[in-house]
Amino acid sequence: MANATRKIAAEAAEDMEPASSPALPRKKRSRGKFWWLLLVLLVATVAGWYGWKTYAGEAKTDTVVTEMPVRGDIENSVTAAGLLSPIKGVDVGAQVSGQLKSLKVEIGDRVEEGQLIAEIDSASIETQIEIAEAELANLGAQMIDKTAQVVLSKANLTRQRALVAGNSAAQSALDEAVAALATAEANVDALKAQIRKQEASLKDARISLGYTKIYAPMSGTVVNTSAKEGQTLNANQTAPTIVTIGDLSTMTVEAEVSEADVGKLTLGMNAYFTLLGQPGKRHPGTLRQIKPTPATENNVVLYYALFDVPNPDGTLMMNMTAQVFFVQSGATDVLTVPAAAVRFAADGKSGEVTVLTPSGTRDDRKVETGVRNRVRVEIKNGLEETDAVIVGTGSADGTATTARRSNSRRGMPPPMF
Repeated sequence: MANATRKIAAEAAEDMEPASSPALPRKKRSRGKFWWLLLVLLVATVAGWYGWKTYAGEAKTDTVVTEMPVRGDIENSVTAAGLLSPIKGVDVGAQVSGQLKSLKVEIGDRVEEGQLIAEIDSASIETQIEIAEAELANLGAQMIDKTAQVVLSKANLTRQRALVAGNSAAQSALDEAVAALATAEANVDALKAQIRKQEASLKDARISLGYTKIYAPMSGTVVNTSAKEGQTLNANQTAPTIVTIGDLSTMTVEAEVSEADVGKLTLGMNAYFTLLGQPGKRHPGTLRQIKPTPATENNVVLYYALFDVPNPDGTLMMNMTAQVFFVQSGATDVLTVPAAAVRFAADGKSGEVTVLTPSGTRDDRKVETGVRNRVRVEIKNGLEETDAVIVGTGSADGTATTARRSNSRRGMPPPMF
């Protein structure tokens, strides 16, 4: 390049010497040639500087990013978000109408099955019981009268039969006696039915009286109260809820799984979750149910996957947000490398990585892979812990590319020099 520059400069100097002939056309042609050669010289100088700056500069700043294999645990899992709720819960309501006389529990109280938790004013029902008992006594008195009528009718029938047999009475008198007995017996049967009805009404009133005392149907913790003392409850249409009891000794995690991931879940697979306040603590469980009916939120179809975890110390509370992991596969104490460093084969069980040797050369290694996720890959064979695996390339300006990214110069024109 230097020789070419000197040659062009010599020709330019030669053209600048005065010509022996005074002809005007000769001077014009020499002057035009001088400017053209000067322009070519300038373009060649700029292009050479740009090519040297681009390639020599990049060669000095590009670096190789490596990472040693790390020994540890790895797992491949389906992630989802979920909420905690009691494994069992019940809304305790009133079966009779009336004023809530007393509420004997508060939110957070521990209750046992059969424990009295509320009372409804029973004065009205006690009055109904008294009326029913009086009516039943009245029917009992009527029954005595009707029974006596039956006895009398039977005696009269017997007498009329004897008279008719002795031709001392007409047949019509006997027929009237038969009809009178039948009527008396019918009256007794009707009164018996009224008594049974009244007894049932009395029994119902006494049952209603029992409903004025509300007992806990299960052992658990009071998680909500929906009524206050002095409030009038109307149970004619729907049973009003007084308290809600939940069994917090075991919590259920209800995770929302997308339709793209729900096919990866199987009943009985291991699962665990972490909480926002305890990110390093795992709460393990086993998937027990996938609800067949999904929910749609913002045009996203979500299925609910449930598993249970013990809560003996009560640290897990209702409606806590959980980060849920359903474990598909995992391995402990194995060598792992970043997923970006592995070029997988078609079978998905083997691949290739590039190792930077101590001498600075690159060596492609065949490896056997195991468990992998989006971040790391288990290496079963083909690497040692001391091998420097090439993960990508970096530059002085802080940018980096992965080992599998194509050359950034692909498609650019070749250098001029």
